[in-house]
Amino acid sequence: MSPQQRSRETRERILAAAQSCFSQHGYDATGVAEICRRAGVSKGAFYHHFPSKQALFLELFDRWLAGLDAQLLALQEAAPSVPEGLVAMAEMAERLFQQARGQLPLFLEFWTKAVHDPVVWRTLIAPYRRYREFFAQMVRRGIEEGSLKPVDPEAAALAIVSMAVGLFLQRVLESDDHDLGSTMRASFLLLVQGLERKG
Repeated sequence: MSPQQRSRETRERILAAAQSCFSQHGYDATGVAEICRRAGVSKGAFYHHFPSKQALFLELFDRWLAGLDAQLLALQEAAPSVPEGLVAMAEMAERLFQQARGQLPLFLEFWTKAVHDPVVWRTLIAPYRRYREFFAQMVRRGIEEGSLKPVDPEAAALAIVSMAVGLFLQRVLESDDHDLGSTMRASFLLLVQGLERKG
């Protein structure tokens, strides 16, 4: 194994260990020493890859967002119409929740930290604003193609993002409710149907 491969492997072990620790114990209760112990690395190796625990925490968040962004763009491009794209995104959200089941407490940690930490807040608010613009552009396109009613795109985008965040929190709070996925899809469909132009 080359030095570069070993370095990448060490970095991935640190990220995996941190994700597990943060999810189980929370950000504040997790120390660098515990992450190093679980990853099987020295503190020197940790600080070679990450300048701080916060930097590691933010990289985990960025990685999750990168995967989400890629899936949203793929669904948007594949959908024959804007309403169909929105429905596909709602269905994707439930799959994401299922895949990330063990990580859900970590996402709550991001939001909790953002309340008290301006660096985390800036990291969290930037994608939130980006998603609002993403959905506003989708709504504008839907209005242009005639599939959506002539509504205020910014207000519609705010409703979509707010519903998505609310449904996400609902999934975190009721993670053992196996019927919640279909209820979430039905809820999102109500929103899409309210935006959709009939006839």
